[in-house]
Amino acid sequence: MKLNDKLKTLPRCPGVYFHKDKTGEIIYVGKAAVLKNRVRQYFQKTKNIDIKTKALVAEIADTDWVETESEIDALFLEAEMVKRYMPRFNILLRDDKSSTYIRIDMK
Repeated sequence: MKLNDKLKTLPRCPGVYFHKDKTGEIIYVGKAAVLKNRVRQYFQKTKNIDIKTKALVAEIADTDWVETESEIDALFLEAEMVKRYMPRFNILLRDDKSSTYIRIDMK
């Protein structure tokens, strides 16, 4: 399935997405509250896109995703997948020495 056709099938639920290069290597892992909205943002024509994102988008040949029950589940799954696959465009979460944590405001 071509990437443009695949993007049309993105669900409106939380999850984790995997951008892959032409060899099938995962080059970026991200999370989304709404997969359809977040993943499609990468492919919209806009002038306000940073250099890193431009470089990433230029290399994306395929995208896959995993739906989750909640945005919190997506957060934890993203951290786990980044540690597992070590994608080169995920710079901040690759360090296996740091833990993912959540602050819950009781208000």
